[in-house]
Amino acid sequence: MAELLSLAAALARVLERVTPLDSEAVPIGAAAGRIVVEDARAVVDLPPFPSSAMDGFAVRSEDTPGRLPVVARIAAGVPAQRALERGEAMAIATGGVVPAGADAVIPIEYVVETDNRVEIGSAVDQGENIRPRGGDVHAGDVVVPNGARLAAAQIGALAAAGLERVTCSQPPRVAVLTTGTELRSPGQPLGAGEVYEANGVLLATALASAGAAVDVLPAVADDEASHRAALERGVRADVLVTSGGVSVGPHDLVRRVLAELGVEEVFWGIAVKPGKPLAFGVRGRTLVFGLPGNPVSTLVGAELFVRPALLALQGAAEPGPVFLEGRLAAAVRRNEQRDEFVRARRRRSDDGVVLEPVTGQDSHMIARAAAADSLVLSPRGRGELAAGAKVSYLPLG
Repeated sequence: MAELLSLAAALARVLERVTPLDSEAVPIGAAAGRIVVEDARAVVDLPPFPSSAMDGFAVRSEDTPGRLPVVARIAAGVPAQRALERGEAMAIATGGVVPAGADAVIPIEYVVETDNRVEIGSAVDQGENIRPRGGDVHAGDVVVPNGARLAAAQIGALAAAGLERVTCSQPPRVAVLTTGTELRSPGQPLGAGEVYEANGVLLATALASAGAAVDVLPAVADDEASHRAALERGVRADVLVTSGGVSVGPHDLVRRVLAELGVEEVFWGIAVKPGKPLAFGVRGRTLVFGLPGNPVSTLVGAELFVRPALLALQGAAEPGPVFLEGRLAAAVRRNEQRDEFVRARRRRSDDGVVLEPVTGQDSHMIARAAAADSLVLSPRGRGELAAGAKVSYLPLG
């Protein structure tokens, strides 16, 4: 058997086979979760005019302190009809256009207004409470850079900067196929030796959150004809992800059938627990991942390899996986041959994130894994990681 690839080496081989997908113009209202593939630049200065940061009175700073007549009232969206003259004040709402001639705004709570005159008791600094034109961004400046994923803040910034559409990668089309004669859909009665199929919905949920359009194919039994028909359909997608059938048993048919369908196997076997018998191949531009059938192995493989590949296909600047730092709440025994991912639950403390390993770490224990929100990396080696040790972890969800 060939030497198992390290996590870093396997991930590098996956990402070097990624060819980014084509792009399309997307209305910003439909762009949440998409990845921009061109710098999105402001159409206008933001703010597009000098505006008031407060409800108050626009004045000339040289006229303060003093008692000034209020000659106009400026609402947001309704500019003053003339410039402010020396010795005058204009009432102004937050966001209103600061009139020509004014160089400061004094908040309403700092003045006394009587008989349409305003009493200003202290000097106001030039520029006070005025948002200058282009103070946030100038027309032509980059609002969201190439490779960024769009969330609420980015969508709001694009709209404020006047963009109606943004250029994004097309969502990757992903086919998910689970294999095994023993699989039954939830809700059906179980016969002897049968289990409920969970990996299909697990993968669909995980990969949709990475921006994929997921098609879950019907699970197939352990016979060659069923495998061939399903895999022929699956390799037409941008990415095919299978679960089960990639080890070395007599019923593990996936790798052989994929090879017969023209899939070049890039590697099989990684020095990671759970998930050692993971396969990766390509056919043309289609990426093919063969994940082990144990549910936790499927989850770990999806997070470590498939999610980064999907983000890279969409042009993400940092496809990940992105590890954070925390401390162990309890000791963890290390594996001498493989890096191990320990399911854990995180909590906050005065020292930062603390990670509590959940009970039941076997790769089939998906119900126990439901209590976890993190995968803690325990690097290969002898002995154990002591309680309190600094570790890297990957958030789930």
